[in-house]
Amino acid sequence: MASNLDYDAELRLLNEQLRAATGVRATDRVLDIGCGTGQTTREAARVAESGHALGVDISAGMLDRARQLSEEEGLQNVSYEQADAQVHRFPSEHFDLCISRFGTMFFTDPVAAFTNIREALRPSARLVLMVWQDQDRNEWASAIRRALAADSALPVLSAGSAEPFSLGDPGTVEGILGSAGFIEIGFTDVNEPVYYGRDSSAAYEFVSGFMMTKELLAGLDPSSKKERAIGRLHDTLVEHETDRGVWFDSRAWIVAARRRAGNRLS
Repeated sequence: MASNLDYDAELRLLNEQLRAATGVRATDRVLDIGCGTGQTTREAARVAESGHALGVDISAGMLDRARQLSEEEGLQNVSYEQADAQVHRFPSEHFDLCISRFGTMFFTDPVAAFTNIREALRPSARLVLMVWQDQDRNEWASAIRRALAADSALPVLSAGSAEPFSLGDPGTVEGILGSAGFIEIGFTDVNEPVYYGRDSSAAYEFVSGFMMTKELLAGLDPSSKKERAIGRLHDTLVEHETDRGVWFDSRAWIVAARRRAGNRLS
């Protein structure tokens, strides 16, 4: 994504829904998967004042920023670790709660990844995730694709571009989490807009950094077709511009589950 992306600002309304759903308690030990620059980790730490919050991410740069922000806020019960949650050896049966804001859709082997996460949770500990619903239910993705591919049929996205929506189907998620040792799996529909910048120019800089945008533009030839696509994208962003900035509709799931009390998976 673009270098000036404020991911937390983009997801502000969605984040408010997730924060309310996590139900962090004062004594909780919280694991935050794919924490990025640590907004959700810090929020958990503020509530878990007698507990602790650990944020993990694969990006060293984001974690550096997370540590800086936590230090500026004077938080003493928060830490960060550069790690791949699919395979990282977390302390066994340590955490009371695992949370994630759009950080669990990119696992190459989701059953193995969630099994590894489950082993880090205490028996009956909770799991609360926010994931995107199907791509067609997310205007921020579908409108951009239509604008860039209007001259031809919509192309099939690469695995990397499609992954944000890999947990969009509740049946698929139930199968993954059930196989990984979670029970009481439930879904809450979240319909909040996402913020793309103060005006259409800022939004264009933002959207230009998306992997999906780069792939669709790279596949356009000749250059005149690419120019028309960029023009349509600009028009789409202008259509979504308001006096409060550029907003696109989105749909997400809050997925809540609980680790089985025992170690048996069946």
